[in-house]
Amino acid sequence: MSTVSQIMTKRPKTIGPKVSIASAAKTMRQARVGSLFIKKGKQYIGIVTDTDIVRRAVASGKPLGKLTVEKIMTAPVCTIEGSESVDDAQSMMADLGVRHLGVTKNGEITGVISVRDVLSFYKRYAQSKISSELSYEEPKIAQD
Repeated sequence: MSTVSQIMTKRPKTIGPKVSIASAAKTMRQARVGSLFIKKGKQYIGIVTDTDIVRRAVASGKPLGKLTVEKIMTAPVCTIEGSESVDDAQSMMADLGVRHLGVTKNGEITGVISVRDVLSFYKRYAQSKISSELSYEEPKIAQD
């Protein structure tokens, strides 16, 4: 079975805690990602996702240019060791009700895995299983 580190996104995008929600949303759009890690100095202190922006910021009606990501981020970051299986990541996401996990190696965040990464993995896995089964031919039985 494949490991989390094999399908994760390396070097996740980061922003500082004082960045506005509007600026974070623009960064996500430009980078084509659904999450940003919040970094203070060298420390990861949280994560903000597109869902956080909608549910915790936009829905509040507060001005998005003034509200900062530290006010809506999820902290601490939910993490999984990179050596764990993709199945473990999927189970953890379901149990915790999250769509992004920080991926660690020796306690340090080295990447991020999202629900989309897991779905893409399972899609490729299913397609490879189907194509290998289709290429299998039944043995021919001799006719008298």
